[in-house]
Amino acid sequence: MAKRSILHMFDPMPNNSPFDINMALDAGFDVLVPYANVKLENIHNLTQDAVFSRSPAGNKRTALFIGGRDMGLAIDMLQATKPAMAPPFQVSVFADPSGACTTAAALVACVEKALKDHHSRELKGLKALVFGGTGPVGIATGVIASLQGAETLLVDHLSIDTAKDAAKQYNRRFGASMGAAVARNDEEKAQLVADADIVFCTAKAGIRVINSAVLAQAKQLKVAGDVNAVPPLGIEGIELNDFAAPLPAAAHSPNAVGVGALAVGNIKYQLQHELLKLMLETETPLFLDFREAFVKARTLV
Repeated sequence: MAKRSILHMFDPMPNNSPFDINMALDAGFDVLVPYANVKLENIHNLTQDAVFSRSPAGNKRTALFIGGRDMGLAIDMLQATKPAMAPPFQVSVFADPSGACTTAAALVACVEKALKDHHSRELKGLKALVFGGTGPVGIATGVIASLQGAETLLVDHLSIDTAKDAAKQYNRRFGASMGAAVARNDEEKAQLVADADIVFCTAKAGIRVINSAVLAQAKQLKVAGDVNAVPPLGIEGIELNDFAAPLPAAAHSPNAVGVGALAVGNIKYQLQHELLKLMLETETPLFLDFREAFVKARTLV
């Protein structure tokens, strides 16, 4: 009798995300087992219970998913699964807290595609701003952009120290070289945007981060991407379905284009679906976070 596929879903929050549960079912898993309020110290024993209760053949039909809202904790949990396993008792693990890994990968892949198509440029050597840069999507976006060679700043809306702490922590973790900035008002935003090539908007839903007056100060903007699909949208002038649509508000950057939240979301949805399916299909265990997600996202845009 064929083994049923099982996805164990570890989450440090009081509840698991319905989004992730729906995605996992649609990707083909037979059984989903959600775990709430999971602590880092629980991961080793939970992992061993999952892998040693099935044969090697059964482990090929078993996977772990790590959710939550904290990027650092999710990565720590993913790393903690590794020493709990030994061949042939190994399973695939996918960390995607708040969908941050797949959202960030999709955002950067979409912006990179628009940059290549409309400006014949790569991210390397360009100045990139990540507004909402201290949240999970912003951190993942910043790391990916930095590892692609962009001069990347994580922008916090309240505190330069918060931005510096995030940049320092994740530079150390992933070998990135991000800087930090604060933008508490339109004047500070305009100063940052003035010489930016790329703007990523990863702030909370329903918050207008960059209005047309700020965008008008951009002197060399090439691509702006927004992941906020809840009005008011994060960047004024970018519509939900835009994929490299002109940005008239950036009057001093006449060739600037924008990428909207649903364009990014379409790639994000495909990406998460494909990575979940991949865990069912692989012959060798996979350990997936935003770096592997970005590699796959580039094939989807």
